[in-house]
Amino acid sequence: MPTPKKDSLFCIGCPFYLWYIIAMPFQFKYINIVNPSTFEGAVVYAVVLLVFAAFINRMLRLAVERALARGSRLHIDRTRVKFISQLAQIIVYIVMFFIYAHLIPALSNLGNAGLASVGVLSVVAGLAAQNTLGNLIAGISLLLYRPFNVGDRLQVTAPTGLETGEIESLNLGYTIIKTDDNRRVMVPNSIMASQTTINLTRDSTRAICSVAVVISHDSDLDAARAILLEIAHSNPKTQKIDGCPVTHLDGSGVELTLSVWCADSLMAGALKCDILEAIKRRFATAGIKFAPVERSFIVKN
Repeated sequence: MPTPKKDSLFCIGCPFYLWYIIAMPFQFKYINIVNPSTFEGAVVYAVVLLVFAAFINRMLRLAVERALARGSRLHIDRTRVKFISQLAQIIVYIVMFFIYAHLIPALSNLGNAGLASVGVLSVVAGLAAQNTLGNLIAGISLLLYRPFNVGDRLQVTAPTGLETGEIESLNLGYTIIKTDDNRRVMVPNSIMASQTTINLTRDSTRAICSVAVVISHDSDLDAARAILLEIAHSNPKTQKIDGCPVTHLDGSGVELTLSVWCADSLMAGALKCDILEAIKRRFATAGIKFAPVERSFIVKN
C-alpha cells in the first residue's frame, strides 16, 4: 500500500494551518473584548451599560408621557409623576455605575482599597454639593406636602419683586414659573420650600379685582359710586360685585374701592384695565373730578 508523501501531507494541512494563523488574533481579540480585566473589555462593558441605561430611561420617559396623556381619566398627579421620573432616571445611571464598578476588577480593587477614606470623601462631597442636595431634598418635601401643583398660579417674592405666574414644572433643582408676560422665573426648591407663597388656584380659580379711586371732596359721592357699580355690572368678565364702600378719607379726597369677582387672577388683571379706562371716560362726562395729587418739595439753600 503506498504511503502518502510529505508534500501531499503539507498540501492537505496547509489550509488549516493558514486558518489557524489568521483566526488566532481574532480569537484573542474576542477574548479581550469579553474580559473585563482588559482595557478593551472595560470599554465594551461601559458602552453596553450606558446604552442599556439610556434605553431604560427612554422607556421610562415614554411610559410617563403615556400616563400623563391619560392623566385626566386616571387622576394622576402630574407634578409628582414628573419629579419621580426625573429622580428615577438619575438612579438608573447611578445603579449602572455601581454595576460597572463591580464588574471591572480594577475599579473593584480601587474601591476596596479606598474604603477607609469613604467617610472623608462623603463629607467633602456633601459640603461641595450642599446647595444641590438641599434643592433635591426640598423638592421631595414639596412633593410630600404639596403646597402647589403644576398648573397652579402662585405669587412669589423674587429679586425683581412680587411675581405672579403659573407653575410650569418642578424638577430636581428648581421650580419654574411662567409669568403673564411669558417670562420664566426659576426659583430654587430650597427657597420655594422656605418662603411664603400665595396659591391663587388651590381650591378655587376665582379671583377678586379691587379698583381704588380717589375723588375730590366737591364731587358727588353717590354719583361716583353709581357709575362704578354700573361699569362693573356692564362688563362681561364680572361674576359678582362685593360693593363699593368708602375705604379712606383725608384732606386730599375720598377713596372708593370697587371689589369685583371674576373667573381667575389672569382675568382680574384684564378686568381692572377695562374698569379704569371706563372710569376715566365716565367721570369726565359726569364732571366728577379726581383728587389732586399732593407733592412735597424741599428747597435747600
